[in-house]
Amino acid sequence: MIQLSGAGKRFGPKILFEGLDWLVTPKDRVGLVGANGTGKSTLLKVLGGLESLDYGSISSTKGITAGYLPQDGLSLTGRTVFGECLSVFQDLHDIERELETLSHRLGELDPAGDDYRQAADRFHRLDSEFHARDGYTLEAQVGTVLSGLGFPKDDWTRPTEEFSGGWQMRIALAKLLLQKPNLLLLDEPTNHLDLEARNWLEDYLTSYPFAFLLISHDRFFLDVTVSRIAEIWNRQVFFYPGNYDQFVRQKTERRTQLEAAFRNQQERIQQLEAFIGRFRYQATKAKQVQSRIKELDKIERIEIPPQEQTIHFTFPQPKPSGRVVAEFRHVAKSYGAKQVFRDAAFMIERGDRVALVGPNGAGKSTLIKLLAGAEPLTAGDYILGHNATPDYFAQDQYKELDPDARLLDDLSTVAQRQTITQLRTLLGCFLFSEDDVFKRIGVLSGGERNRYALARMLLNPSNFLLLDEPTNHLDLRAKDVLLAALQEFSGTVVFVSHDRYFIDKLATRVFEVGNGEVHVYPGNYEDYLWRKQGGGAPIETAPAAEVAEAPVADEVKSKRLNPIKLQQLKDRCQALEVEIARLEAEIAGCEADLADYKSAEETMRVSVLLDERRSHLERLLAEWEDASAAVESALL
Repeated sequence: MIQLSGAGKRFGPKILFEGLDWLVTPKDRVGLVGANGTGKSTLLKVLGGLESLDYGSISSTKGITAGYLPQDGLSLTGRTVFGECLSVFQDLHDIERELETLSHRLGELDPAGDDYRQAADRFHRLDSEFHARDGYTLEAQVGTVLSGLGFPKDDWTRPTEEFSGGWQMRIALAKLLLQKPNLLLLDEPTNHLDLEARNWLEDYLTSYPFAFLLISHDRFFLDVTVSRIAEIWNRQVFFYPGNYDQFVRQKTERRTQLEAAFRNQQERIQQLEAFIGRFRYQATKAKQVQSRIKELDKIERIEIPPQEQTIHFTFPQPKPSGRVVAEFRHVAKSYGAKQVFRDAAFMIERGDRVALVGPNGAGKSTLIKLLAGAEPLTAGDYILGHNATPDYFAQDQYKELDPDARLLDDLSTVAQRQTITQLRTLLGCFLFSEDDVFKRIGVLSGGERNRYALARMLLNPSNFLLLDEPTNHLDLRAKDVLLAALQEFSGTVVFVSHDRYFIDKLATRVFEVGNGEVHVYPGNYEDYLWRKQGGGAPIETAPAAEVAEAPVADEVKSKRLNPIKLQQLKDRCQALEVEIARLEAEIAGCEADLADYKSAEETMRVSVLLDERRSHLERLLAEWEDASAAVESALL
């Protein structure tokens, strides 16, 4: 369909890729991966005819159509959303108008004449094409795609210029899907989609009748949509059959095999060189020496490409909070006449990693702002737990940074016991390498500043992190660094993300936000979907009852404890701490098991066990808090 031969491309003095031979076939489903700056977007543009090659050639079959969706930058004006999408069928509208004209003309012509026969032939040809291309279902097709991409019907008649950049890109994606080109080229199509729209796009691409190539930093999306991976690395393009998960395994296996072959070859080369050096000047061995010299010359040397750096960064752990970190009791939130929440009630406990899910506009960002104290409640109560200190990462967090500060200098001001090398490593994790670390914050793009703001926050995290789409603008490597850091984080996390893999690996609970309500589900996103599909009902977290002060605390207030009683309380505190640590380890194990989906039955078993352990832990923590308070009061 499209063939690249010896293809190469430069970006200034830098070679992005070279020597690429690739035949794109009609049913290809290819995921294009590689580090930022390796040329993924450029290669898509080459295949779409938007950029030329610096080396080699490109050819395509006659009649091939390619449709390209950039990451951002498109702006549509002058039509309604529905009208803009219908505009892709302009040729079918022309056919429809000609069919109407021919129909009227046939009614006026003599059926026995040549003009009638010619008009009738033309009518039948056009009518057959119109039917074959589903011309009578155009509006239904547009409605299906717009609904799938998250446009409510009320928005279909709104002018396109009223929509933000992210929604503009959704309209552009809708148009491209409706066009159905022979080759669909999508550059990070999920960047502006919520989970529901992303799930719909996965299903759409699964049944797409033609070839598509896509770039995505969403591992789950790649796993379910593509059947081949093309990796740009070290100026070469390597192909792997299967999805992204299979690519990771195959790449590791390929390198292991290459290293083994390299070692074997080096051993043979050393043997040959040793023989040649030993017998080079012995006439009786001249024939054998020449034979080995020829063998040595014929060896095609195996090269081991430099190993990609495996980055791991350990963030400092925060001070522990109390058992209950946050609680909503009958909370309502409205903006004028628009009600976002009504009677919302839930509890967040220490160590929870809560994913907020729901369609765009449902109130996920509002809920995080309420938890951060950045927005006032309209009604109800928000109780922040003992020693809980929220730290809020907004989608536009970069606005809080000093634009005149250099990255490395600014990071040094907030670092605790971190060396310059460690700070540069952290910045590298978030795609700031080499001289980038000396850039001033003000010259960075919005996405770059958000990445930096996230790295800055994680240097000294509080014990209650509130993260609104922290995975935006991060590539796969940076997401892995963030995921590993949050998995090891001992505090509590509430986050919004549209990355399925990230949610599945991190979340221990899912809060579904929508229609003014918050529904609580145990487990990760996979468990949430299973329950939504009939596997089980949500587990609502009712507001905790008002807790009376423990009798032991009353006793302390009324009189000081005698030394024996005080020692007994200290011993009990130590025993409780040991038991709490054991339970927390068991809970972490259950959460890890839930993050690795095996079956619905196993998920149910682990979920029940997890609920039992959490209930037991809750009782022990309550007892520990009371005993600790008694000890502290007695020592005053």
